[in-house]
Amino acid sequence: MVIISLLFYFSSTIYTNKVINIPAGSVGDTISHLNKQNQPSNILDNIALRLLGSPQKGWIDIKSTKLTRLDFLNRLTSSRSPGVSITLIPGETYYFFLKTLSKKLDLSYDKLQTAYDNQSYKLDGNILADTYTLPLGMTESRVIYFLLSHTEKRYEKLSLKIFKHYNKTNWYRYVSIASVIQKEAASKQEMPIVSSVIHNRLKLGMRLQMDGTLNYGKYSHTKVTAHMIDHDKTSYNTYKNTGIPKHPVCAVGFDAIRAAIKPANTDYLFFVKIKNQKKHKFSKTHKQHNNMIQQNKKIKLLETFIETFSPREN
Repeated sequence: MVIISLLFYFSSTIYTNKVINIPAGSVGDTISHLNKQNQPSNILDNIALRLLGSPQKGWIDIKSTKLTRLDFLNRLTSSRSPGVSITLIPGETYYFFLKTLSKKLDLSYDKLQTAYDNQSYKLDGNILADTYTLPLGMTESRVIYFLLSHTEKRYEKLSLKIFKHYNKTNWYRYVSIASVIQKEAASKQEMPIVSSVIHNRLKLGMRLQMDGTLNYGKYSHTKVTAHMIDHDKTSYNTYKNTGIPKHPVCAVGFDAIRAAIKPANTDYLFFVKIKNQKKHKFSKTHKQHNNMIQQNKKIKLLETFIETFSPREN
């Protein structure tokens, strides 16, 4: 009779989430966690799990929301959730990253945006530029929570290493500076130098006047124009506002953060991209800066002349 009852119990149909998260711990901890998550489990399941083997840890793809209890317990010990690798590129904004998450994880963009708005500390810079492996089946809110909490831990760890403490307000000021560096620097090697320009201008009360700060949010890939500079009324417009933007411009990597915290020791106040080269020319005075701009214009005129009068292939 007992055997028949057990067979009936373990062959009964249950309903569960398709993807569930199992924290590290004992079988008893697993059962307790499942109960808190309203997943079907009790003392008989505890015994069965011990016989079947140790439950997997982390996100588990059960693959179905309807199955027998024994099959459910078996999948707890053998299933893994397939991970999707998603990269947040340094300098990219949350606006485009949420679109990537929506597409690759088959999630609602609107729900991701709502979850991000509800959980984020700043408009941007809340998610570290990095490659993430995310399991399919997570809800929009859970995905955002995972990314934000992961970043917060990484930020805190680096802050403790550098400053021996973590002050979120002060830290995000550096993230904001780092985001400007991330948008403006042509290479990792340039970051401390670009940082020095930012810090030098801030000390003198000069406006940053950097195009990259206007490549925020949905404008990440938009060419900054005179019209945009004249009409943008946000704190991102460093042509009109003194100081750094109130929010980070984009996602940053640790190289940019380190550069923001420890700029190079220079007297530079200006920089301009060298025509046809992936680097900038830095200068101390406005006169030197204007000379470099004029040189770039001459190079452009020469290129236009050569292109216009060079022989055409028939």
